[in-house]
Amino acid sequence: MNSTIRILGIDPGLRNTGWGVIDVVGTNLKFVASGTVRSTQARPLAERLVELHDGLQAVMSDHRPDEAAVEQTFVNKDAGATLKLGQARGIALLVPGLQGLPIGEYLPNLIKKTVVGAGHGDKKQIRMMVKVLMPKAVFNSDDAADALAIAICHAHHRGAAAAAAKVAARIGQ
Repeated sequence: MNSTIRILGIDPGLRNTGWGVIDVVGTNLKFVASGTVRSTQARPLAERLVELHDGLQAVMSDHRPDEAAVEQTFVNKDAGATLKLGQARGIALLVPGLQGLPIGEYLPNLIKKTVVGAGHGDKKQIRMMVKVLMPKAVFNSDDAADALAIAICHAHHRGAAAAAAKVAARIGQ
């Protein structure tokens, strides 16, 4: 008998952080919920990070995931934007980390390859494939659709991620 694993996928962003929750039973995926935590652009950075923290904390309380997955940050040409994204990503890692959840981190190309079948799929393709994989899925933004894709990616790669974490822990001893 397979047990249910609840996964929270997080697509970090300072303005909009997408989140998606799925249940995994064996190889079956079931949509649970998704949404977007938004920060107020006019507020100071610290207050915006608190808004993201509080929003993700509410998602954790409402849905009680067993594991989390976060998109890895890529470096872009605007160093300031990359730093701000990194700070939002820190919140995305901190919130489930404080609950002791295992967290998988995935590169954007791996997420796209897992969900779309190609490492360079666009937003429209991701939305379409999330609906194909989970017909009952609803999302209010591209960020929420991306977060569901991150959760789906984790569902497919979580065994490999856990093994890699064990190896890394042994090496670090």
